[in-house]
Amino acid sequence: MESTDKLTDTNAILAYLYETFPLCFIAEGETKPLKIGLFQDLAERLADDSKVSKTQLRIALRRYTSSWRYLKGIKVGVQRVDLDGNECGELEQEHVEHAQATLKESQEKAKAKRMAKVAAKKPDGAAKAEKKPFKKLATKRKPAAPKAAKPEVVVEQLAPAALDDLKPNQRVSVKLGKSPVSGVVLDIKKEDVQVQLDSGLTVKVKAEHILL
Repeated sequence: MESTDKLTDTNAILAYLYETFPLCFIAEGETKPLKIGLFQDLAERLADDSKVSKTQLRIALRRYTSSWRYLKGIKVGVQRVDLDGNECGELEQEHVEHAQATLKESQEKAKAKRMAKVAAKKPDGAAKAEKKPFKKLATKRKPAAPKAAKPEVVVEQLAPAALDDLKPNQRVSVKLGKSPVSGVVLDIKKEDVQVQLDSGLTVKVKAEHILL
């Protein structure tokens, strides 16, 4: 009968975390940044709990820390908290900047999706834009001034790390998607390196995916 109590929906798992650790996971309003390495603490605390698995907890934690509400709470001078709400270290500047960049990117993607849906619902508007009256108005307009070129963003050149170069507690960057994500090396086992990301999520990757 144990399987009947198993939580499989991510929202249900988050609701369970809100109820079990109310000083850490905030259900409504402004959230608190989570302690680095919190996933391990969470997995240990719920090791004997049949309602959730580590995989489900990882997914729920990723959903929580990637939400706009959580990212907006990553501010300079704010303290991270553990499962019991105890303060355990002030946020670093690079963590704040990473959260702000992630929030901006997420909001821009959401805006683009909304605009695409609106455009898809109004096909007649696109057709009207191609009619001749529009072309006549266009010929009377003055040519638009060329847009100023955007300043190039200087990106730090990172190189793949060798396994011998890595050690626990070392700050590194991990190749996840288009841009590297900062984190801290937790453990090294053979060719696998366990890294705690600044978002609170823990990943296991090969050394070739770590940048220095």
